[in-house]
Amino acid sequence: METKNQIDENTPAKKTDIPWRLKQMLDILVYEEKQQAGAGEAGPCLEYLLQHKILETLCTLGKAEYPPGMRQQVFQFFSKVLAQVQHPLLHYLSVHRPVQKLLRLGGTVPGSLTEKEEVQFTSVLCSKIQQDPELLTYILEGKKIISRKKASREPTALPKETASHSDKDCYHNSAPDRGPQIDGEPYGAQAFNSRLPSETEGLDGGPGDSNLITSLLGLCKSKKSRVALKAQENLLLLVSVASPAAATYLAQSTPCCIAITEHLCQLYHSLPAFLDPADIATLEGISWRLPSAPSDEASFPGKEALAAFLGWFDYCDHLITEAHAVVADALAKAVAEKLLVETLQPRLLHVSEQSILTSTALLTAMLRQLRSPAMLQEAVAFFLGTDHQPTAAKDSPHTLCAHLIAHCDHLSDEISIATLRLFEELLQKPHEQAVHRLVLCNLEGRLYVARGSPEPESYEDTLDLEEDPYFTDSFLDSGLQPSTRPRQAPIASSDGKTAVTEIVNSFLCLVPEEAKTSAFLEETGYDTYVHDAYGLFQECSSRVASWGWPLGLAPLDPHEPERPFFEGHFLQVLFDRMARILDQPYSLNLQVTSVLSRLALFPHPHIHEYLLDPYINLAPGCRSLFSVLVRVIGDLMQRIQRVPQFPGKLLLVRKQLMGQVPGEQLDHQTLLQGVVVLEEFCKELAAIAFVKCPPHGPQLNLSPPPEGPVQPEA
Repeated sequence: METKNQIDENTPAKKTDIPWRLKQMLDILVYEEKQQAGAGEAGPCLEYLLQHKILETLCTLGKAEYPPGMRQQVFQFFSKVLAQVQHPLLHYLSVHRPVQKLLRLGGTVPGSLTEKEEVQFTSVLCSKIQQDPELLTYILEGKKIISRKKASREPTALPKETASHSDKDCYHNSAPDRGPQIDGEPYGAQAFNSRLPSETEGLDGGPGDSNLITSLLGLCKSKKSRVALKAQENLLLLVSVASPAAATYLAQSTPCCIAITEHLCQLYHSLPAFLDPADIATLEGISWRLPSAPSDEASFPGKEALAAFLGWFDYCDHLITEAHAVVADALAKAVAEKLLVETLQPRLLHVSEQSILTSTALLTAMLRQLRSPAMLQEAVAFFLGTDHQPTAAKDSPHTLCAHLIAHCDHLSDEISIATLRLFEELLQKPHEQAVHRLVLCNLEGRLYVARGSPEPESYEDTLDLEEDPYFTDSFLDSGLQPSTRPRQAPIASSDGKTAVTEIVNSFLCLVPEEAKTSAFLEETGYDTYVHDAYGLFQECSSRVASWGWPLGLAPLDPHEPERPFFEGHFLQVLFDRMARILDQPYSLNLQVTSVLSRLALFPHPHIHEYLLDPYINLAPGCRSLFSVLVRVIGDLMQRIQRVPQFPGKLLLVRKQLMGQVPGEQLDHQTLLQGVVVLEEFCKELAAIAFVKCPPHGPQLNLSPPPEGPVQPEA
């Protein structure tokens, strides 16, 4: 027999009778428990397992890999015993100790041959914790909890030898003289005891409060996608425990949140120093359940690293969404502090344009994936700060928000476009403070409206066109014919709001006929914008429905003295950019108008009035979106006279932009492209005004989308 044992020492465990005997032991335990259904006590076989430290010995054999492959068998056996035996085993010291040892063995070696068994083992533990959240601190605190919580953790007393049964305190001090037996047959463990590590090795040497979390995070990094996904699901199960006490312990007394965030920062630091925003945009839909990039997408340097980073960020966001509120807040704060403030903010404030561009594009991709309210709150605080007071024109705060707004008017058009995309994404998030901080706080009180002056009696009085140096007689004669311009005062509703038909006509007639080209190309035009705007307005309205915005404009006191009005740094930059639409690149113009149209969709009466009402009586020195557009048109009419064959060139440029003719460089191409964008933007604003204020419906109410072409009333 001794010779046989010596020969079998190097035989793989799965080729011995060990798997069969372990299965037989499990079957006996399960059968015994079924026979004692309802007794709530451990049977003699389970008592024997506990008293003779069989699980601890198996764990020691697994750690020593004796025989080869034994660790795999031990993980499998522990998983099945804990899952199938209903008796509360984890409260026993002779079970708790080997469980802790196994956790230290798992998730620590990348590419371990037992990863599959390790993740199954953690699955069982997380499932047990979900069923009984009180187990969380018991499992995570390790042996430290034994001395102070053993009395409250003891399950039903064993029926035999209760007085001498000290499993929960000192089983390791009363080991039997002979080796453990499996089904009554000696296994011969004493023959190789000298080769095994001590019983307490690994329990005293490692941290006693982070083993399960450490193991799970290690498995989350596995190269095997199924193992990593299962480990992530297990960690998700762990943080979603319903017990407030367990959640508080997890958030405050374990390194869970910090470890998760540190891995996110490590993945960020593995990214290339520069990434093209277009490449980042191709991977913005990465999910933690499918973290790899689609195989049909074009490859670029850093693609795998970027996919891994965005996948783990999406996982963090999902954790925050599903976790207990205490854990969610702690994890969101950790991500905001470690990733946003300590890692990304210095890159946003860097002098290097590549650093600014890459970090801005990454933030946009992250913001697009963000869904959790707690993380959104932290992100908004990071971007915009916590000061919600209106800003003055002379203010130059050295905040991140001020720098980002300044980047919208950066010397680098690429940085301006990337930052505008970031703000557009921020405005589409369901967070009221984002809209308030950027726009609404400066529109409170309607200081942009002139006080104490009568309402204008005509359209010309409203715009003061004759007094504006941009508007020459040639512009008035050739650009806006009397038949196309409303000569009478706009019709107002009983509450003083301008009729929607007047607003729509004002925007549609703003661009002079010689600068329009869409009519020459069989486009659906304005009605298409109406259908698109209807869907976008529905989406925006549902997003802000719970914010409690007023339905009507704040009343003005005609006797109140006028105070200086400042549109805010954000609208100031957008208006300044809009004023230069004829001199900016096409892609930049598209992004500026996209942000402004997003703002115009918001159903707040002050935003609607300031951005979409051409007839507001502006206070001295104030400007609105419409007044900015009017000045652009005045500038355009002067430039048209200096461009030979302007209509033909404009039509050719539109065809180029639509891909109908090959692109070729033309004189005044930037100007011509700007005119095309200007025409389309005016149609878009008209459509937004129409869906927000249908002609026969209440202000800012939804109307059904038109079935056919929508024509403004004459």
